[in-house]
Amino acid sequence: MAKHSNSMWLTCHYEQPDNTVSDIAVQNMADGEWQDFELGFHQPAGFLIFTYAILNCQHMYMRLNATERGLVLESADACIETLADDDWSLQKLHIRFEVRLKSGSPSPEDIEYISNRMQHCPVSMNLKEVPDSRVLLNFV
Repeated sequence: MAKHSNSMWLTCHYEQPDNTVSDIAVQNMADGEWQDFELGFHQPAGFLIFTYAILNCQHMYMRLNATERGLVLESADACIETLADDDWSLQKLHIRFEVRLKSGSPSPEDIEYISNRMQHCPVSMNLKEVPDSRVLLNFV
């Protein structure tokens, strides 16, 4: 059975006081190298847009819920890795965030709260169950 594999990378910087996005860049792995990704009609594969929607929604919920918990963000890197079967059904969904703090120190409860809230973003709520799914959130 053929598989469809994809990876995307997001880098973001924030402004204060509300962790507003000041600069964001997204890249997609294509032909063995990272290439700039821009959302638009020129994208050749709808699945890339779908992958971007998952990553963007997860990022938004991470940022908003970190703000709610009083964490001031400096920047974040995020990676999403997907694997789909022949019918484009997700079999693997791994998302990893590395968030650099400007101030604040998240407790284990804060991290658990933010991680749980991320699963409630509208895109994630509309995914059917993915056999190999995980979200890792690390604050430094």
